[in-house]
Amino acid sequence: MAGNSIGELFRVTTFGESHGTALGGIIDGVPPGIQLNEKDIQHDLNRRRPGTSTYTSKRSEPDIIKILSGTFHGITTGTSIGILIENTDQRPQDYNLIKNIYRPGHADYTYQKKYQQRDYRGGGRSSARETAIRVAAGAIAKKYLFEQCNIHIYGFLSQMGNIYCKLKDHKEIEKNPFFCPDIQQIDALDKLIRDLKKNGNSIGAKITVIANNVPPGLGEPVFDRLDADLAHALMSINSVKGVEIGAGFSVITKHGNENRDEITPEGFQSNHAGGILGGISSGQPIIAHVACKPTSSISIPGKTITDNNESIEIVTKGRHDPCVGIRAVPIVEAMTAIILMDHLLRQRAQCGNINNQHQ
Repeated sequence: MAGNSIGELFRVTTFGESHGTALGGIIDGVPPGIQLNEKDIQHDLNRRRPGTSTYTSKRSEPDIIKILSGTFHGITTGTSIGILIENTDQRPQDYNLIKNIYRPGHADYTYQKKYQQRDYRGGGRSSARETAIRVAAGAIAKKYLFEQCNIHIYGFLSQMGNIYCKLKDHKEIEKNPFFCPDIQQIDALDKLIRDLKKNGNSIGAKITVIANNVPPGLGEPVFDRLDADLAHALMSINSVKGVEIGAGFSVITKHGNENRDEITPEGFQSNHAGGILGGISSGQPIIAHVACKPTSSISIPGKTITDNNESIEIVTKGRHDPCVGIRAVPIVEAMTAIILMDHLLRQRAQCGNINNQHQ
């Protein structure tokens, strides 16, 4: 199965299934001499893992990270970092009744058509559980970017259904289970999730990620544009169906004089471009938005077919998120960090030390 890796110089490869023995990854390109231990990674895994609140999946996975290689006495050696997360709360029996049924909205149908067989236990490789390794790799990238370049990456829930969450106070993001920066919307979000759970339904969400203090010069001008690589990475997250950089689709209704980011000796006057011009970072904050679809694992009956092409009605049982966008916040941060880390190393390889270059 191709396509299990992302990045050129900072390269992340993942393996494992939702209800298999473990999830694992190999991270190449981490510079030597960096202090790194499990605690540096565990914090973000705890933010992503299920079973942490009444608003997410009840699957109870501790997601304890193990560093298998690439460090010595807590210092990176420059060699491949191997990481592992054991699955401890597998319940493959939950899927026995639907193992011959294609769940609508899931990858069951397409996996069967491609491989002629599939792991039906929670979607196997297509499960969002795979993203735990991405978050672990992203935590390493975030640590390096912050400590070496003062680049700070944070994501937040900016919309759930028809509830809009403005960036009023980024300090509030980590104080509530929704990753919401608008404390006035917490009660509305709570009610929405409770109503969804009561009705057996789900809802979509919008996640915004911001990277501050990104130096100008990261990216490439044609195929490996920074925004193109970010879109690739963010779109690869399970449930993501749309990616916007900066003003995104709102540019459709703007005039040129409204959308261009005018420049004065004091700097840019706006940031509709989302911090990227011509595929290269401008030095402004990088801003991206992702749209997460509502999960199709709901208890409302729906039409589908069996692997013998027979019509059948399905009700998906088990432990599922009424809004996958909540736990997607640290995943979006991780994929952003992985791409920025990769392009930082590529810039240094081609053009020298970017910290010195732009002082």
